[in-house]
This record gives sequence, C-alpha cells and structure tokens, in this order.
Amino acid sequence: MAADIVVFVPRIEADVRANVRQFIDLARDQLVVFGPDLSFESDTWDVTDAVLTKAKGKKRERINFSTLAAVNDPVPSVMPEPFRSFAKAYIRYLSGIRPVKAIHTRVAALRALAAALAEQEGDCDPVRADQAVFNRAAQLVVGHFSAGAAYRVGQQLEVLSEFMRGNALIINRTSWRSPIRRPLDTVRVGPEADRRRREKLPSEAALDALPRIFLMAKEPADVITTSAAAIMLAAPDRISEVLTLPSDCEVVEARPGKDDAYGLRWWPAKGAKPGVKWMVPAMAPVVQDALRRIRKVTAEARVVAEWYERNPGRIYLASDVEHLRNNEWLTLEEVARIIGLIDRVGANAWCKAQGIGMVRLKGQGNALYVRFQEVEGAIISLLPRGFPTLDEKTGVTYAKALFVVRRNELGAQRGTYRCMIELVSVGQINTGLGSRSAHGLDSIFSRFGFTEPNGSHIVLKSHAFRHYLNTLAQVGGLSQLDIAKWSGRLDVRQNEAYDHVSPRQILEGIRSAVGTGQMLGSLSELPKRALIKRDAFAQLVVPTAHVTELGYCIHDYTSSPCQLHADCINCQELICVKGDERKMSRLRAQLGEAMRLKEKAEAATGAGYAGSDRWMEHHRVAVERLAQLLAIMEDPEVPDGTPIQMAVADVPSRVRGSEKQAGAAIQDRRSLQGAGE
Repeated sequence: MAADIVVFVPRIEADVRANVRQFIDLARDQLVVFGPDLSFESDTWDVTDAVLTKAKGKKRERINFSTLAAVNDPVPSVMPEPFRSFAKAYIRYLSGIRPVKAIHTRVAALRALAAALAEQEGDCDPVRADQAVFNRAAQLVVGHFSAGAAYRVGQQLEVLSEFMRGNALIINRTSWRSPIRRPLDTVRVGPEADRRRREKLPSEAALDALPRIFLMAKEPADVITTSAAAIMLAAPDRISEVLTLPSDCEVVEARPGKDDAYGLRWWPAKGAKPGVKWMVPAMAPVVQDALRRIRKVTAEARVVAEWYERNPGRIYLASDVEHLRNNEWLTLEEVARIIGLIDRVGANAWCKAQGIGMVRLKGQGNALYVRFQEVEGAIISLLPRGFPTLDEKTGVTYAKALFVVRRNELGAQRGTYRCMIELVSVGQINTGLGSRSAHGLDSIFSRFGFTEPNGSHIVLKSHAFRHYLNTLAQVGGLSQLDIAKWSGRLDVRQNEAYDHVSPRQILEGIRSAVGTGQMLGSLSELPKRALIKRDAFAQLVVPTAHVTELGYCIHDYTSSPCQLHADCINCQELICVKGDERKMSRLRAQLGEAMRLKEKAEAATGAGYAGSDRWMEHHRVAVERLAQLLAIMEDPEVPDGTPIQMAVADVPSRVRGSEKQAGAAIQDRRSLQGAGE
C-alpha cells in the first residue's frame, strides 16, 4: 500500500497565503468602496456612481475582470481563481486609499500579471508573482498597448508590485521597477515624428472646413459642435472644461487707452488654480458669437432644469400639456405629447421599455391608458446623476450650465424629450468631429460635404485643438510659464508633450532672426559689405538645426562632424531661445555640475596631480560661459523668444598650450644667451 504523501509548505509561504485570504475577506466583507450593495462575486462591476467623470453623458463605467487576451471579446473569459478574487480585492481596496480617474489602467495591469502568472507558473496564484513574472507582464503590456498607454500600465504594474511586496502578499519580496520607459516625444525628425505630428494636430482640411461649417450650422448638433470647436481654437482647453462652463462665463475688463480685455471664467480639470482665461483679441468676437449660438440652442433646456430644481419630484410639463398634471390616467397620445414622441406607437414602446403597465379602462373602448404617476416617476428617474449640481468643485448647477440640452436633442435617430435634460458629452462632440466616421456615423464634415484632399473622412479629436494652440505658442516664442498658465497646467514640464514644432519651423525661426537685431550674438547683424539678401544669407549660415539639451545646434553635419565632441557650451553654433523653462533648468543643473567639477580640479591642482591644471582651466571656462548664458536667459530686459548665440569661446587647447610653453622656453634661452654675453 502506497504511503500517503504529505507536501511540506514552508512557513513563509503559508503566512503569505493567509495574508492573501485575509486581504480578500477584508475587501469583500468590510469595505464599502463602490457602494455597500456591490456584488463582490460578480465578474462585472458597475461603478458609475462611484467613479464620477466629467461630461461622459449616459455612458456607464464598468470593470470587467476578464483576461488580457479576451478583453475585447463579445463575451470575454474571466481571470482564473485564485487571482480573480485577489484582483477584485485590490481594485476595491486601492480605490479607497488611492483613487484614480483612469481605473481601467489599474485593471489592465492586473490582467497582464494574471496572464504572466498563467504562463510562468500555470496556477495563476498571486503569491508566486516574482521579478520574472512581473518582467513577463511588462512584455505583454508592450505587445498589447501603444507606447504611451504601455508606459502608464507599466507604472500601475510597479504600484501593484510594491503593494504586494509591502503587504507580504508575495513569497519573493524583491523590489521591482517597470522597464517600460516614457515614450520620447521630443524627437522631431523622421517618419515616426511626422506621423505623430499628423495624429496630434488638426489637418489643413479640418482647419479650413471648421469656420465655413460654423457659419452654415443651423441644427442643434452642428451648432453645439462647431461652437465648442471655436472656443477650443481660441484658447488651449480640455473638452471637459468647456462642457462644464457656466452660461454666464464671460468676463470683460476695461483697459485704459486700449480695447477691453475679454475672457472666460475657467476651472482647470487637473488641479491648476481657477481664473480667467483671456482670449486673443482676434478671436474674441468669434467666441462671443459661439456663446450666443450655444445659449440660443440650450435656452429651453435651462428652463427645464430650473423647473426640476424648484420642483423636486414633479415632472416638467410644457404649457400645452400642463392641464394634464391633475389627471390620474393618460392616453398614449398624451404620453407622446408630454415626452415629445411622434405618436402613440412610440409612446407604447417607451412605456414597455420603462416597465409601465398599460390597461384598458371600462367604458373607454380599446384605447390603452397609463397612470400619470408612473410616467412621472419614470421621467424623474432620468435626471442626471448629482442633479441639480453639475460640478461639485465649481458649484455650477444644470440650470446655470452652458452646454445643457434636452435629452436626445443632439441625436438624429431619437426624438427630443420635451421634459428631460442632459449635459452634452465628450462622446457627442468627438462624434460630431468625425471620431466615429469609420463606423458609419455622420460628422459635421460629412454632413456639409467636406473631406480630406484624398477623399477620405476628416477625423478630428477635441484634444487636437489643445495640441495645435500649444504648438503655435511654441513657434511664436511664448515663454514656457505662460504656455503652462494659458493651458491650465500645474507643471511647465507637461508642455513638452504638446510641443509639435517641426524641424522646418525651428529652422525658419532661427533664420528669421538672423540679421534683424532680434538676436543676441554674432549673427544678429549682417556683414557690412554683404551683397546678398538677408534671407539667402540666413540659409547659408544656418543650413540646418536640431534640438540639444540647452537649445538648438546649427552645425552642418554634411560638411564636417562635430569638432567639439558635444561640448555645446563652448561652441558658437549653439543657439538658445529665451523663455524655455526646460532648457533653463538644464542650464542651471549643468552650471552646478561644472562648479563642482571646477572645485575638484582646483583641489587636484593644489595636490600636484599631473594634468589637473588643464582640467581646472577647462572647467573655469565652462563655468564662466554657463553663468553668462544663464544671466542672459534670466535677464528681464531680454524678450522671451529671443535667439541667443554665444561668442567664440577661449577654450584651453593643448596645441596652444604647447606653443605657449615652446615660446617661453625660447625666451628663456635668449635670456640666458644675453646674460652670457
């Protein structure tokens, strides 16, 4: 008889498994994140009421605990146990202590880890996640997502690893860092840079069509879409910020001796301070016209919203059906008139969809009737989440909102509700701009007959306007701080992702400053005897330009390689642009490093190390030039956008040093000969 086999389980592994079980029990039985009625055992969680995202309309927020491979399947397969229960506990727990808006990125990290565990270990047990498993999960992420999305999911994988390690939920507690690096958006040359620029910025066809459609638009959907686009083309806004503006958002400020300043009250979506976003004078009339058009289309919806705010629990009835309020029973024709449906057939379908019972009343023939109270309750249930408040942070209500419309007013396939309102959603604006043209949905461009030059659909994302205006600001030389404030950002470093200035634009900007006096350096003036046009001279002396840490290099690599081996600060071909905060921060860092190296070289020289005097002289020159350049960049008298070129550096040279030593030796010999005579 075979002996029973007892598998030994090490204490540390037993402890870890116990920790995981306790963690799951805690999340299932004690936490109320996503609501106390949440079905923990369900494999799909509806978290719409807990994850409030602005301007998403009627779209529901759901978390599906599906596998990475099957996430897009019509009926996706779910994560295997025991990982699935751990994933649910992790999402619920972290959403309480560390909530994020992009919750699906966190779920994607869990899917990748589950897939890696299934490959590496076979049993999909979370306690076995080690560095090799996390590395494989990172590989899967790179294969399933775009570069930017993969970076964000990788960061969530790192958070997941640290959480499991710090809470003793894995056996191997070695720390792990995500190998997925942030995609480099500053590369401006090559096919990939051109493709990325095209994807981020509006096409010429789109920019040409928008003002024409703006003037021709009559239908509510076209007016709302083109007017929102006009506002976003006047200032670099996020679409959610535009859609949550109050109706009375305009600000006019008198300026002595100048035209009045015109702007909009603004509440940035990502943490920057509220304020007034001032409009460029040329765009102020366009924005004023856009707001007038929006208010005209949305006026009735604000009346409805104000009614519900003043009369909670009661249905809004238009003046022609107000007499029906005291009726106990309604005919289907009366229901259609109250809601705004075409006829009793539509009313019949609506009542069935809402679960409203229809009866035939005695003595009334075959006509169907419904109770007024049931219709009223069904309509009231359609009020937007959080009503009457649209945005708790700003206090804006639906009755005061700019982009509030009657329900289905922007949809061509459904009838407009006379008695219910909704906020214009991000999806509706993007659909109007062509984001779903490939799926057969009309856009403002297709409805008015505009296409790309090759006949394809014009497709435009609302965020493209923000990229476009930021790029114009970069080309125009606006300071990084001003661009960040204009765009509603907390950190000027975020400007980099929106800077799509092309190599040709960089080159033209430097060339345009040559010989105009708008530049500091030897190229600021043309040679006095030059018999050549300034533009032609600029093309000769600045044949090309590329980005460096401190500015732009105008060296022509087709004629010779770099002679200074990237010692840019000592090169006359370095062009810096005043106002670029990112370059200035790097300049300060280089100055600090050069000062430390100079001190070390001085100490080495004092100790008598061979050759240290040459290093001391090199660092001395570097410190002087960096300090001079930084002083110019910080000088308030130098306008932002000014190109700066340093003079030729007096760089220590071994050849000149040898010549100097040889000259001194010859002089010494002559002195000795003279003394001998």
